[in-house]
Amino acid sequence: MKDLTVRAVRGAGGEEMEVDFGHNCWKHEQDLLIRYTGVPGFTADPVGAHRGTGFGAVILDEILPHEDGCSHEIACWDGTLTLVCRDLRATWTATVCTGEP
Repeated sequence: MKDLTVRAVRGAGGEEMEVDFGHNCWKHEQDLLIRYTGVPGFTADPVGAHRGTGFGAVILDEILPHEDGCSHEIACWDGTLTLVCRDLRATWTATVCTGEP
């Protein structure tokens, strides 16, 4: 996930959420969509809210066990997303890279 960019966060505050990530032509040829189900907790800390979605490119992510299922922390250059969920599903989607190296 490193260097993907958060494009959208959908369903915040609901039982189901999605985080949509855009590719980086230098490292990825696919976009990523993660769907979270059974979401009892979500926090977003956009440090640089003035830029795009406010999160920037992913620096690292970590999925850890949690009493409600798992927690997924996504640290970006300009903010952090943390989701607690019962389950998650990741789907990679082919894309056309217009800025191919």
